[in-house]
Amino acid sequence: MSVSSNLASISSTLPKNVLLVAVSKTKPVSDILEAYQFGQKVFGENKVQEMVDKYHQLPKDIQWHMIGNLQRNKVKYIASFVSLIHGADSFKLLQEINKQAIINNRVIDCLVQIKISEEDTKHGMSFFEAKTMIASEEFQSLKNIKIVGLMGMASFTEDKNSIRQEFKSLSDFFIDFKELTSSQISLQVLSMGMSSDYKIAIEQGSNMIRLGSVIFGKRFI
Repeated sequence: MSVSSNLASISSTLPKNVLLVAVSKTKPVSDILEAYQFGQKVFGENKVQEMVDKYHQLPKDIQWHMIGNLQRNKVKYIASFVSLIHGADSFKLLQEINKQAIINNRVIDCLVQIKISEEDTKHGMSFFEAKTMIASEEFQSLKNIKIVGLMGMASFTEDKNSIRQEFKSLSDFFIDFKELTSSQISLQVLSMGMSSDYKIAIEQGSNMIRLGSVIFGKRFI
């Protein structure tokens, strides 16, 4: 099936409140253009240089989401145009995003990444670390970022009950966390779910999913 037919099939089944981020990492510009022409405007990349290259080649109304682990020294390359940074997993990273946002005279939207899986390959703050950070005076000084939600990735496992429990833990935390509001916090996004588990994530309250292989096909690199 083509990229557009895959998108049509998936989009027809999604609740209206769920935003689809098409994960286009490693995929050619031609595939992204096909998705764009279908109507997909939000794309996710996990490598800074690849995102920058595609940004310069593709229509400027595309919303680019940085979904991978972001190194602090790379923030400056995407700060002028990135729409949302999913993997804000430390206060130091948020400080750097804030610094680069000031340089570019903008406010950058971020998701706090929470570690809900025991897997070493997964990054993120604990629930306690996130709450402590948000309550700190140092965080309140960051005026050029906005925390618009939370993100978490479940374990890579066939155990659906385990996946469901991990997503539920983040969904429950999101509900409590949502009570916090300030100039830097406006929680609207609960980003959970990828190609293998997005249906469970939506069941548990996700309103943003990141889908790659079910749209563009499997990656071989």
